[in-house]
Parts: sequence; structure tokens; C-alpha cells
Amino acid sequence: MTTSITATHGAGPVLRTRDPGETSPHDAPGHATPADAPGHASPADARGHATPADAPGHASRAHGSGQIRRAELAAFLRSRRERISPEDVGLPPGLRRRTAGLRREEVAQLAGVGVTWYTWLEQGRPINASVQVLGAVARTLRLDQPEREHLYRLADIPDAASAAGAAAESCPQVAPEVQGILDSLSPLPASVLNERFDLLAWNKPYAAMWPGVVGAAPGERNTLWMCFNYPDCCNPYVNRAEQLSTLVAQLRGAYGRHVGEPTWTGFVRRLQAVSPHFAQLWAEQDVASATTYMKIFRHPAHPRLAMTTTSLAVLAAPGTRIIVYTPVDETTRIAVGQLLAGQGADARYPCWTQHRGLAGPASLR
Repeated sequence: MTTSITATHGAGPVLRTRDPGETSPHDAPGHATPADAPGHASPADARGHATPADAPGHASRAHGSGQIRRAELAAFLRSRRERISPEDVGLPPGLRRRTAGLRREEVAQLAGVGVTWYTWLEQGRPINASVQVLGAVARTLRLDQPEREHLYRLADIPDAASAAGAAAESCPQVAPEVQGILDSLSPLPASVLNERFDLLAWNKPYAAMWPGVVGAAPGERNTLWMCFNYPDCCNPYVNRAEQLSTLVAQLRGAYGRHVGEPTWTGFVRRLQAVSPHFAQLWAEQDVASATTYMKIFRHPAHPRLAMTTTSLAVLAAPGTRIIVYTPVDETTRIAVGQLLAGQGADARYPCWTQHRGLAGPASLR
């Protein structure tokens, strides 16, 4: 197998487009669609009456099955909620808690959904829920892959298993030849990303520099998600504010090649729901191509790591690129070498105990 690599340097033209069919930020999970929002539940649902599928004319095994499934869903959600303490998600323990785990309103707040909607979901009411909104609940409740699939099945969403596994399945392993190239670049940190900024592969220096994103579950290894959702106090990307608009413009440019794909639509909506800043930048409709940056990073053992990033397109795997991080000064070069040797591997940010239970990429250091 022959792997061709082409370097891409310099910023591409930034265009402003308007897509009449483009989804608005109000379609994000945090802005539930009419079928999902408590305030937009159908009149029959709001009164607690049967929906058309449950009407007397449809009183059958399907009706009984739906009631049983909703009851199972309610019990499952309660059990998952009760196993998570407020401290696990960075909330104060509070006083006079009558039940173990999180309160319903806390789950709703963390997931970006309405309190009434989530309460009805836990009560087994016959309401509608989209894959995206349930995905936000699943992340808040820290469900693993089998639990997510179980959640979607109980919610009666078609192709539940494929919906739950879409993110992980969309991040295939890279070819051994490409991994070999990454390894040969040591001591320079290097990784492979796809057009959605999913992290597909990396070498040892990269893992030493960014253990948080490397330690995340396969479907959660995403560098753009990290930029917008890691807390400021321990975000490893220091000068990201200067470049976030360009990164989102790159995502928008790639999105045009994947319009209508559930994995892409779901990713954008999840980011819109959890990050108002991303939602604002996404709505601006700017488009850009990959470019070379000078980025400032940090590690608990090293407060400033200045590096340039170079993007190399992997033609054998369309849509993927190798990102190489080159130190711009001797201090950074020495720091990378020390991290690669294991020095500072146990270092933690002062806020580590506060944030270690947050959903998302693990090992936040």
C-alpha cells in the first residue's frame, strides 16, 4: 500500500455563504424541536391523554408494549441518575437532599434540556425524544456504550444500536503505514484527524502532551469539542480564542460535503447545545480551509508550550490529515522531551479534583 501525503500551508479564502436549507441553532438539543420541547408537546401529551398511537382504536399489544417500555425507560433513567453524586459533575452537594444522586432539574440543566420535559420522560409519559436530545441526557448520566443502546431501545428509536454506535464507528483505525509515519515523527507530537476533528491516531509524544483527549472514549475523542467544552482553568489550548472562528469555519467547509449525515448533524447540534459561543460562530456561516497555526498550549508540568501546527493531507484516506506539532523555541522542545520521558506525567491542575467527574474526555489533567 502506498500512502501519499501533500502538505497544505497557508490560510484558504474565507467565504461567507448562506444556505437556505441550513439548520438553525434553534434546532440544537438545547433548543428542543417541537416534538421534543415540553412547551411544544402535543395537546394530547400535555393533558396526559393517549397519543394517536395509543388511542382506543390502536389498543393492542403495541399499546401495552409501549407502556411497558416507557415504564422501563423511567426506571432506567432514575437508576442512572441516582448513581451520580453532585460532586461527580462539579456541583456542590447542597443540604437536605432527599434522594441519592442528582436531582431531575440538575440532569436537565447539565444536558441542556427542559426540566418539565425531562421530568415527564422519567415519569414514563408518552412524549417524543430525538436521538440528539437523548444523547445529551446519556452523556450527562455518563452512560457507556451498552447503556446508550439500551436507552435508545427503551425510547423506541429505530436503529438504536447504530445510532448509539455511530460516533465510534465513524472513527475508524488508520492504516498501519500511517501509524508508522506518526511514530517515526517522534519526538514531534503528531496525530491524525478527520474533517470533523475526531482524533483517529497519535504517537507517544502526542499522548504525553494531551492525555485528556487520548484517554477519552473512542466516540468522544474530538479536539474541537475539547476547545469549546474543557473548563478554562484547565483547558490545554491557551490561545484558542484567537483561532476558534477559523476552526469553526473549517468545520463548516467540511460540513458541506456531509450535509444530512446523522453523525455530522448530531455532532453540530450537540456542540450548539453545550456551547453558545460555538452556536454563534456556526450561525455566521463562515467557510475556510485548513491552515498553519502558531498555538500556545500548556500542561500541568509546563505552563507554556509554543508550537506550530502543519497539516498534511493523507490522500490514501480521503478526509483525513496528519497534524504535526513543531516546537517554536528551545524551552518547548525540552519540555516535550521531558514529557516523552515520563517527567511530569503525574502532574495535575489545581482544579483537577473539581473537574475530574465531568462528562466528556477523561483524564482531564
